[in-house]
Amino acid sequence: MAVTLQAHQSSQFKKLLLSPQLEFICEAHNGLSAKIVEEAGFRGIWASGLSISAQFGVRDNNEASWTQVLENLEFMADATRIPILLDGDTGYGNFNNMQRLIRKLEQRHIAAVCIEDKLFPKTNSFLNGHAQPMADMEEFCGKIKAGKDAQSDPDFCIIARVEAFICGWGLAEALRRAEAYHQAGADGILIHSALAVPDEILAFKREWGDRCPVVIVPTKYYSTPTDVFRQHDFSIVIWANHMLRAAVASMQTTARILKEEENLLSIEDRIVPVSEVFRLQDAAELLEAEQRYLPKGTERALAIVLAASRGGELGELTEDKPKTMINIHGLPLLGHIVDAYNSVGIKDILVVRGYKKEAVNLPNLTYVDNDAFEETGELKSLFNALQSKEDRFQTTIISYGDVLFNTYIPQTLLQAKDDFVIFVDSNWQEKSSYTRLGGFAECTAPNSRKAFYTQIHLKQLGTAIPPDMIHGVWMGFFKVSAQGVTQLYEILPGILANPAHRKAGMATLFQELLRKNHSIRVLYTVGHWLDMNNLEDVVQAGSFSESF
Repeated sequence: MAVTLQAHQSSQFKKLLLSPQLEFICEAHNGLSAKIVEEAGFRGIWASGLSISAQFGVRDNNEASWTQVLENLEFMADATRIPILLDGDTGYGNFNNMQRLIRKLEQRHIAAVCIEDKLFPKTNSFLNGHAQPMADMEEFCGKIKAGKDAQSDPDFCIIARVEAFICGWGLAEALRRAEAYHQAGADGILIHSALAVPDEILAFKREWGDRCPVVIVPTKYYSTPTDVFRQHDFSIVIWANHMLRAAVASMQTTARILKEEENLLSIEDRIVPVSEVFRLQDAAELLEAEQRYLPKGTERALAIVLAASRGGELGELTEDKPKTMINIHGLPLLGHIVDAYNSVGIKDILVVRGYKKEAVNLPNLTYVDNDAFEETGELKSLFNALQSKEDRFQTTIISYGDVLFNTYIPQTLLQAKDDFVIFVDSNWQEKSSYTRLGGFAECTAPNSRKAFYTQIHLKQLGTAIPPDMIHGVWMGFFKVSAQGVTQLYEILPGILANPAHRKAGMATLFQELLRKNHSIRVLYTVGHWLDMNNLEDVVQAGSFSESF
């Protein structure tokens, strides 16, 4: 099986090398980045010496041992099924080291290796290249021959990297060495240049012709149109270190924000969710295996989005569609809500429609209609939603179709074990229209550092609470456990049977739960949500969706 896999990957690379069209491979430096490169559609990977040493935190001067590089390569090969070309520096020693390297690479299913004609330990080509000595040409040819003799797979490739331009020796020396390496058995030539223009490599290719494939690394002459490389019949272009550099830039920005702002809310929605890391790690395979070998029940969560109303306060924006479908930064408001739930693993989403229901048509959602939306309120929509679901969920989160929110809100609600949980914004004085959601909250304790060490519960919710008793405003998020849903089935019919409660909202439900001695836990936050209550909110929503 191992020999078959090795042969498959090496033959893939050889096809790339000999392809009549220009091919591209991209740098990776560990298993995760290798998988990302493969998923992007690249047909090959460049295991960059610079990037591998950098992710170890050492210099590109053979400070990472060749066995450490091999161990890293093994993770990369295990994570992918496309061929890997190793940046093998100078071969990690003499001909003997080269032969051992080839055998170890084949054992780890590496398809090819590139070695450069400088001395061990190598120095990165872009660090004072003109001062770097080149290897003896005949000795380097012997190293190539030794590697070819050591390989057991006939398709394994050795690419000889010519550093004559880097070291200041010019075109004649580059051609002389390339020909010698070709005659020694190199499967391809990598011609390198540190100029910002491609003059040296184009001059080389014109003189070299088609004697064997030529590989280039346009890191310095990056502004050259790719069609120029096609016109000169180069074989492979290597994007050599850009995955690492992109990662460094992102990590520097994230670290700086974390240091300055001392919280995670500022960056959490700007980076991939942990679930994406799990996907790249193939966590699903482990979960499948756990189901096979250690069967366990799986918890499911449901999100109910109450979106039956028009939102007449937005005027012309809601003439032909409800508020939940207004465009916010290129996506319907409901689309942002769905993305937020999806990012924390909630895929079962039920939307209650009413006004212009045909306009609410995003894919992969379940819809329930409240056709009496003009004569009824939120509790009628909620009851319709609960009655429509035969499946029982461990957790149900109820929210509105016109509220943008940071994903940590549903994520935190999922982790709360209480039967009934709400989120309260303690910064209630910032916006009086918050009261539309159901009113002010009086809780058992205000938001403070102590709130992190004790459970806070709701005492009352409404619009007539004296200011000195207000601890915040309910944000429109209500988490209910499976047991809590059973209790809602018992309570809601009684509320809805009362004509006075025909248009009742969620605040009426909370007050009834409290009257029946059900505890409602309060989780505090400050901001990180936006209620679409007027045109000013719509304008603000664009920047809100970008920042989160």
